[in-house]
Amino acid sequence: MISRRFLLTLLFPLVMLPALAASAAAQSADEVVERHLAAIGGREALAKLTSRKVTGAVTLSRPAGDLSGTVEIYSKPPNRTRSVIRLNISALGGPDEMTSEQIFDGRAGYAMNSIQGNSEILGRQLDAMRNNAFPTPLLVYKAAGAALEVLPKEDVNGRDAIVLRVTPKTGSPSRIFFDAATYLIVRTITTIDSPTGGPLEQTSDLSDYRTVDGLKVPFMVVNANQLQTVTIVLSKVEHNVQIDDAMFVKK
Repeated sequence: MISRRFLLTLLFPLVMLPALAASAAAQSADEVVERHLAAIGGREALAKLTSRKVTGAVTLSRPAGDLSGTVEIYSKPPNRTRSVIRLNISALGGPDEMTSEQIFDGRAGYAMNSIQGNSEILGRQLDAMRNNAFPTPLLVYKAAGAALEVLPKEDVNGRDAIVLRVTPKTGSPSRIFFDAATYLIVRTITTIDSPTGGPLEQTSDLSDYRTVDGLKVPFMVVNANQLQTVTIVLSKVEHNVQIDDAMFVKK
């Protein structure tokens, strides 16, 4: 029997983004952002994006064991998203598959789960969805009222990382770690809500950047918190594909 304790908190501030390294001299937050945008393809190329569809594999790692499945994520401006995850849960003694979907229509968010039922998304997760502008909130952070602060450099996997604290107009602050040599994002740390309602710190590590239509995209994202680790490995990224607006509407 599947326990109610089995709750998917599959959050990706899904969260779903080479320039020359700067000197050791201090840089402003604006300079870091501009170098990052140039590193992933440039403002002009990013502005041409009308949609993104990604597909791949997902692994949910928990103390009781790993579960695997597939993931699809659909995105359109300004911040609409839909994620569909299908997990093989036959090892838990229930049906063979569980489907978990999250929808954000630009204002409200909904979670639909074939085992646990449906619910409205609220709290920090809803704030994160509202702040997650497509294709990257760093393109519009000033207009969105977010404040950026440069923090001391840190080590991420043996490499120097430039760290920015991002404080949105509404929602939890987060830290973004940029590789000091490439200006690609290698890690983010933010606070999410646990299934029981308490705060959890979640770390997202981004790697395996590949160029798709002139833009750098991380093909591997690992979201880890105290309860679980969710690993997403993309197999395909498509830009400017037809995505019906109804995809982002709760039925």
